[in-house]
Amino acid sequence: MTRASREWRISLSEGELEAAWWGAPPEAAPSFVLLHEGLGCISLWRDLPAWLAGRTGFGVFAYSRLGYGKSGRNPAPWPLDYLRREAGWVLPRVLDAAEIRQAVLIGHSDGGSIAAIHAATQDDPRIAGLVLIAPHFLMEPQVLAGITAAREAYLESDFRVRLGRYHAHVDDAFWGWNRAWLDPAFARDFDLSGDLRNVSKPMLVIQGEDDPYGTAAQPEAAARLARAEVEVAMIPGARHAPHLEAPDRTRPLIAAFSERMLKRI
Repeated sequence: MTRASREWRISLSEGELEAAWWGAPPEAAPSFVLLHEGLGCISLWRDLPAWLAGRTGFGVFAYSRLGYGKSGRNPAPWPLDYLRREAGWVLPRVLDAAEIRQAVLIGHSDGGSIAAIHAATQDDPRIAGLVLIAPHFLMEPQVLAGITAAREAYLESDFRVRLGRYHAHVDDAFWGWNRAWLDPAFARDFDLSGDLRNVSKPMLVIQGEDDPYGTAAQPEAAARLARAEVEVAMIPGARHAPHLEAPDRTRPLIAAFSERMLKRI
């Protein structure tokens, strides 16, 4: 990861979050806000923040959710509505703390679901559009199979050690996420169709064609249900992280879409 121009901690009543900024400050240019995946954190965006800042001239803000990266603890079990709590209660305060003025939300996997819920439930004029990378809107068999496989790898391989390089509280991060998604009530009730019908922000939905955690049904749901325009990009050969696995195909799409959205403000 190319080093951020600013690193600091955001203090919330729930705990402290690690935060980082690349490029232009929010008073000088629009911003990207990065919302990481279910086992992600700031570091696991790799070089994407620096690339976006250099390509567009916009600022890039990222934070690690509670329990992840170098943020404070968030012991399992997590409440089954943890995505909604993040979207409706935590994210607005984080955007305030980062002094975000005009932005595109970029959400990966869990972060994509959080971004969509935020757009559906919060009247937030700061947000011009959404880039959702491998988001989850609907429960599919692939989702549960992939998360079950991750649990077996965590217990039986060096996966825990590798994750521990990025997360100060690795068991919080893994078991909070894994046990929530594999809870029968979560699997039964997870459906963001109603939220999508309330999204009025333009969206770019990016899906790897070989994603083990979801299929084209996810972006198709957004295109069918959302109130705003939806662009869909299926990326050949990419799995669950097309922004890292197919950067030459994926990143220019993100930059071009975001520049169009932010010019509308």
